[in-house]
Amino acid sequence: MDSAQRAHLTEVDWLATSPIGPYAGAFKRHLTKRRYAAHTIASYLAEITHFARWACTRRVPLARIDEVSVAIFLDDHLPSCACTGPVRHDRADHSAALGHLLLVLRAQGAISHPPVSTAPVDEELRRYDEHMDHVRGLAPRTRSSALRIVGRLLSERFDEAAIDIAEIKPEHVRRFFAEQATLYRKPAGAGCVVSSLRGYFRYRASLGDRVHALVGALAYPANWALSSLPKKLSDEEVAQLVGSLNNPCRAMRRACAIVRCALDLGLRSSEVAHLSLDDIDWHAGTVTLRHTKGRRVDILPLPAATGEAIAKYLELERPKTSNRAIFVRNVAPRDEPVGADLVRKTIRQAYARAGLPYTRSHLLRHTMANRLLAGGSSLKEVADVLRHRSLNTAMIYAKLDSRNLAAVALPWPGSAS
Repeated sequence: MDSAQRAHLTEVDWLATSPIGPYAGAFKRHLTKRRYAAHTIASYLAEITHFARWACTRRVPLARIDEVSVAIFLDDHLPSCACTGPVRHDRADHSAALGHLLLVLRAQGAISHPPVSTAPVDEELRRYDEHMDHVRGLAPRTRSSALRIVGRLLSERFDEAAIDIAEIKPEHVRRFFAEQATLYRKPAGAGCVVSSLRGYFRYRASLGDRVHALVGALAYPANWALSSLPKKLSDEEVAQLVGSLNNPCRAMRRACAIVRCALDLGLRSSEVAHLSLDDIDWHAGTVTLRHTKGRRVDILPLPAATGEAIAKYLELERPKTSNRAIFVRNVAPRDEPVGADLVRKTIRQAYARAGLPYTRSHLLRHTMANRLLAGGSSLKEVADVLRHRSLNTAMIYAKLDSRNLAAVALPWPGSAS
């Protein structure tokens, strides 16, 4: 079909005659399965039609459609698009639609998967990632941060050449750290650079490399241990926060249950996101944590207020879904659990509704530790509830233990006591 004939086709007919046309049905089924709204599906179909028109104009064959061609379309064509017809120019919607298109085309075998880089630096980072995962048991976010920092050092020193650790000198490491430290607002924040590089050099030492001088070239920035008080909510602020969760807003029962999990159980955001229906024993009144930072399985008692908040969400607000996660998405893609970022966002929004000047979700964990100490719990019990591997991690909360601190406080000079 020539270009003159194509010009008279409707959008639907034009897509059907394009190289992407045979996969339009699979594209719609992909979105429908994830419970996208009908108008969103129609919008995404229009946007992949726009992309298909551009690909035909540029003579991009189906097999060459990938992230690179999508990026060229979004960055070069879309901002200056002069296509005729009812064309939308929203970059975010186009990017989302084309992301789904790549998934569908790869699932159908129409295009190949992204090639795995065989560059020496990339291969080295993959090996080190496996070491951090299988040997050290580090969490994905910790590994990702370490790989990003180590990758910068290796790319700076070797680029596309083979990696030879003996070529890295202490002065190279010191200069690299000085450059990276400028990316952090506080000197103590650059400690992650030191820990990431030291971890990598110790890994290389296990392979037989002589890296002692490289480890010795790194020193943590001055950061006096336990020098500050952990921030927490006062009793009045806790009451203000909990009281604000009774507003009849959309997704309020989910927000209430999430806040309760963080405030009453001291759960981290990722632990809240990973909670499953199978983790709660309603008869025994317990909750099992299977996806913890320490990669252990822990069982905690389920407070009545927390259980009631979760039960109300499950009964009255949770969307119908086959997913076993407790907290699931309210918008497409549905049937998917919420992520840790959404948990943090929910807690930030709860602070804002309550009129509290806070943003960090971890603040609720500190508040829970303070309430345990105020109720007479020992530091060991606080460490156990917070699931700290070392008691030293919980020592910061000793500064909040006003009950025991008052017992050892000396009289103020000149006072009557």
